[in-house]
Amino acid sequence: MMTLAVQDAIEWSLLQGVGLKTSSATAMHCAFSFAPTLIQRERFELLKSIVPLMGTLIHGVSQDHDFLTAAIAPLADHGADDFFASLLALHRELDHDQARRIPMLLMRTDFMDDAEHGPRLIEFNGIAAGMGPFGQRAHELHQYLQHQWPQTFTDWSEQDSLELVPNHCIDNLARGIAGAATSVRAQSGENGQPLFIMVVQPDEDNVYDQHLLEQAIQREGVKTVRRTFRQLYDQLSSGDNHRLLLEGLDGVDAIYLRAGYQHSDYHAHDLEEERCCTELTRVRVMIERHRVAINATVSQQLATSKRVQMLLSAMSEEQLTTFGLTLDEAQRIKPFLGEMRPVDGQSVQWFAGQNPQHWVLKNQGEGGGHCVFDQHILPRLKNLQPEEYPAWSLMRRLHPRHRSHPALVVRQGEATAVDDLISEIGMFTLHLDGHSLTSDLGYAGYLIRSKPSSVTEGGVHSGQGALDSLAHDG
Repeated sequence: MMTLAVQDAIEWSLLQGVGLKTSSATAMHCAFSFAPTLIQRERFELLKSIVPLMGTLIHGVSQDHDFLTAAIAPLADHGADDFFASLLALHRELDHDQARRIPMLLMRTDFMDDAEHGPRLIEFNGIAAGMGPFGQRAHELHQYLQHQWPQTFTDWSEQDSLELVPNHCIDNLARGIAGAATSVRAQSGENGQPLFIMVVQPDEDNVYDQHLLEQAIQREGVKTVRRTFRQLYDQLSSGDNHRLLLEGLDGVDAIYLRAGYQHSDYHAHDLEEERCCTELTRVRVMIERHRVAINATVSQQLATSKRVQMLLSAMSEEQLTTFGLTLDEAQRIKPFLGEMRPVDGQSVQWFAGQNPQHWVLKNQGEGGGHCVFDQHILPRLKNLQPEEYPAWSLMRRLHPRHRSHPALVVRQGEATAVDDLISEIGMFTLHLDGHSLTSDLGYAGYLIRSKPSSVTEGGVHSGQGALDSLAHDG
């Protein structure tokens, strides 16, 4: 189903950098929906007002050393999750040494809009929270198609008249990060351009989303560089007044981790295999002992884990106020936290009496491939060893309404009509040490990923998801 409009949309996407690397010299456009998904104006404004409170909550959790230690310790016991055991060790060490870093919480809070209960939290993304730039570009693509191909756009829209929901995620994130870097530079007393490091994975394919943000930060007058953990291991050093120095460029002012959420990010083939991960994770300890704005700190990464999410979902409004929320704010946020249950020795018996379509089994992994669905849940529960229980949780499955009109999804140069497209809503917030870095209480923009309701893996990078945007009834 190739039309001139679809071909134009593909070429626009590639022209604007909305792609994934396929080799060192080639790229392919990201999958996208040809027209946006509808959201009630009141519901969108409600989510915008809620996500800054989510930022306040997570910042408060990240500052509570005793709570985090108690929350994550079961993952470290008996090898339930080796990766989180290593993170907990770093967290304990940094708290003892009074880390000097300034926590910069760049978070994407993901929701699904359940048809019966309304929007509910899927997960917090506190490290490597990306694809905000692609979210803005998807909005701009739909603006372009609405203007350039109005009839085709209308044919694939749910309503004849739509008002696109603005999305300035690139600009908001860039201004906020640049502001943080400029502030740190001014406090240091140094002259010259502020310096920003994006910590990346070697040879990754999802680089254009990163470059779009970097370019916007550069336009704000900040010098940007990209480094892997292995490169930083050789190139970082300490200066006067707790300044972090990068070889050849002097003082570092802000750091954004787009890596560090899995063991493989700390592998280095030229270091001894049994200690390479330990050596490279210590780069994070070194960074946090210096005066630099950073996302994500180790404590932020722990605070946005599935384990902590489960514990927060079970808390009362009064208990949530211990993390910096007022009682009114806690009452507002509580319904969005959804329902999660720990896995324990009674889970098999309990789940046998449940409808498996109403639950999802999750471990602590980030990205795709870490959830178990439907008839596969009970066998997995039966096969878990008791020491593995703390690494898993059961979440009430969300069932959003699908579009009332077939949607056109363009993937790998081919357009396909999808009858049951559903959407996941990611909302970005940006705070520095608990204070807003945007003009909208910390809200920065959104990312919409849409997929057929029959598909479980909805990521654009690793799954069957497609970039999308939002619209109100015109």
